[in-house]
Amino acid sequence: MNRTYNGFELPLYQKPVYAYTSVQLDNGVAYVSGSVPKTGDVDLYPGKLGKDVTVEQAQDAARLAVMNSLASLDNVLGSLDAVRKVLKMTVFVASAPGFNLQPKVADAASELLAKIFEERGLHARSAVGVAELPRNSCVEIELTVAVGGEFG
Repeated sequence: MNRTYNGFELPLYQKPVYAYTSVQLDNGVAYVSGSVPKTGDVDLYPGKLGKDVTVEQAQDAARLAVMNSLASLDNVLGSLDAVRKVLKMTVFVASAPGFNLQPKVADAASELLAKIFEERGLHARSAVGVAELPRNSCVEIELTVAVGGEFG
């Protein structure tokens, strides 16, 4: 069942395929494992930026990846109301040689978090170019989030 938060529809939660947990909670902090832009077995815009994928396509992929991260968080917390603050986002961008617009790709996810959580969505960030990502994804996103309530 899809859920909404502040008017944004969360995608269905997707369990990890490999040997890890999607979210780890410790002392009021949720560490969200890397999420890629996929729905079920369908990957959105596989390939490398600067070769196979445009900046605009990668921005769409970054939005889906961060929404998948939020779906994982919602699955563990029961509600995104427990989010006190998005602390940090790390964005990995599969990049062809010479591509250096990783921050522009990451901006799409940053702007979406700000729309969803308003002030609580403003965060520190790293945007890193990498040679390869799982599933040939163009983007992978990790989140670190402060949580409250029974989780704090």
